Formats: sequence, structure tokens, C-alpha cells
Amino acid sequence: MEAALVDLQLRPVGVIESVLKERSGAPKQGSEGAPDAWIEVHPWAAEALERLAAGDEIIVITWLHRARRDVLQVHPRSDPNNPLTGVFATRSPDRPNPLGLHPVVVRAIDGNRLRIGPIEAIDGTPVVDIKPVLR
Repeated sequence: MEAALVDLQLRPVGVIESVLKERSGAPKQGSEGAPDAWIEVHPWAAEALERLAAGDEIIVITWLHRARRDVLQVHPRSDPNNPLTGVFATRSPDRPNPLGLHPVVVRAIDGNRLRIGPIEAIDGTPVVDIKPVLR
């Protein structure tokens, strides 16, 4: 049975401002030496920050805008010694729908800007959602 196609539309809620400018210079994961960065939340979405506080753990969901969407298999961690693996079994940014999941800590809040980290997303990466980590 084939699922019906649904017209999906994502609207970025903000953008990453980072010292990381290129994919090649970014760590594979935030825990591997990534810097802190800012999320500039768009003014229309600023009310959604209500009750978020410094010290909160959140998941930042990004649209990996420089990813390839035609890739279905990769060598994990870009190591050709690793066997080809389907992207659904990896954290590769190259995939049919390049959503990034980034567990981070809110370091500071300045109006509609969040200082977060560590995060491996590069400068200009659209943020599509922010969710709290539930314990």
C-alpha cells in the first residue's frame, strides 16, 4: 500500500549564527569540540521563547541546507573503511529530508536571541523548531 503524498511546508523559526562557516570545518557531533552559537529567533516566533531559561536543555531541529538530498547510503563518519550503510542507520547530514537534531544547553537569552551549545551546525543553518528535553 502506497502512502498518499502530503504537501509539507516548513517555516524556519530562526537561524544559526556560528563561527563555523563550512561543513568541512564542523565536527560530526556537538560533543566532539563544537563551539557555542546563537539562534536568532525570527520576531514573529519570539513569543514562543516564553519561560525558556538559561540552563535549560533543548533539542534544536535544523534544516541542513547544504546537505545532499539524493544520498541514500554513506560510509559512516566519511570513513571509506566503514561499509556502505543506509542513511536511516546513520547521523549523516546527507539524506532525503535533511533534518538535524542537536541536543544543546541554553547558555543565555538576550531578547529573541539564544546562546546555545555546543552545536555543530554551520552559520546560516535554518532552525525549524526548538523543543525541551523531557526527563
